[in-house]
Amino acid sequence: MTKNGHRPKIVVIGGGTGLPVILKSLREKNADITAVVTVADDGGSSGIIRDYVNVVPPGDIRNVLAALSELPEIYLDIFQYRFDTSDRFFAGHAIGNLIIAALAEMKKGVFASVQELSEMMRVDGHVFPVADEPLVLNAEFSDGTFLAGEAEITAARKSIKRVWVTSNEKNEAEMPAAVPEVVEAILGADQIVLGPGSLFTSILPNLVIGNVGKALAETKAEVVYICNIMTQKGETEHFTDADHVRILNAHLGQCFVNTVLVNTAQVPEGYMDKEKYDENLVQVEHDFNGLREQHCRVISSNFLKLKNQGVFHDGNKVVEELMGLVGRPNHELRHREHS
Repeated sequence: MTKNGHRPKIVVIGGGTGLPVILKSLREKNADITAVVTVADDGGSSGIIRDYVNVVPPGDIRNVLAALSELPEIYLDIFQYRFDTSDRFFAGHAIGNLIIAALAEMKKGVFASVQELSEMMRVDGHVFPVADEPLVLNAEFSDGTFLAGEAEITAARKSIKRVWVTSNEKNEAEMPAAVPEVVEAILGADQIVLGPGSLFTSILPNLVIGNVGKALAETKAEVVYICNIMTQKGETEHFTDADHVRILNAHLGQCFVNTVLVNTAQVPEGYMDKEKYDENLVQVEHDFNGLREQHCRVISSNFLKLKNQGVFHDGNKVVEELMGLVGRPNHELRHREHS
C-alpha cells in the first residue's frame, strides 16, 4: 500500500514459472493485482490436454491461481499435485489442469471458468486469461523460415525475428483479440509489470494481440520489464539485457518499456544443475548504453535467488523495487532518458 493509503493497481503480464514468484510477493504488499496469462502454451500436460480437449492450455493459469489463493496449504498441494509418470493414463497431469479443463467445458469458455475458480480458491486479485480461446504462437526466423507452435519454435534453436498469434479455429484470417477485462485493467493500472518469463513464448504472445498492444501504448501507467537472469535455449541465446528490451519495443513499434530491472549478482560457477534446468544457458550480459538508447530507466541490483541448484528471481527484492516505483507520480517516470 502506498503512503497515501491507496491500494496500487498492478497488472502483471506473462506466463511460465517466473510469474507466480512475483505474484506471491506482491500479494504480501496488499497490492490490487491483476495477472494476465498467456493462452498460447502447447507443451507438457497443458499441451496434451489441449490436444484432446478444446480449451486453452491451463498450466500457467493453474500456477497463478495457486500463487494468489488464500486457501490452506493442503488444498493447494492437492490442486498442484502432478501424477507420477508410472500412472499411465494420468501420467504427468496436474490435478489443477484437469479441473480447469473441466470447468472450461462446463462454462463454455475458459475466462468464465477461471473467474468462478478464483472465487472457489479465494484468490486475492484477478486472474485473466488474455483471450477466451486457445491461441497458436507463430514465428518468423532470421533465415526467413516460419514455424507454428511454442514447442516447435524453441526446439528449432534458430534466431527468432518476430512472433505473432493466430486463432486455433479454422478462420485464421480473423485476428484474435484479448477479452475486454484485460484492456480495462491495463488502461486503469498504476503499474504494468512484464515478466519475468520467456521473452518470445510467455510475454510477447500477450503483447502482440492487437488490442493489448494498443492499450499498452495508451496507458498512463509505468511499464516495468523484469529482465531474465539467464539466456534461454531456443529463444534468447546470446541476448544482452538491451536485446530483450529491443525485441519488446520492436514488436509494438515504439519504446513503450519505461523501466528495466536488471540483476547484477553473479551465479556461482558450477552451482546450477544444467540437466534439471536445461533451458537456461548463461547469465544475460549487460548493455547499459543500449538500454539508455531505448529511453529506459535502469534499476540494477542483486535480484538473485539460488534454490535447489536453480537460478531464480528473489520475489521480495523485486517487489520492493516495484512498490518503490508505484508510489511515485507517473509524470516523473514516463518521460526520461537517464538511468
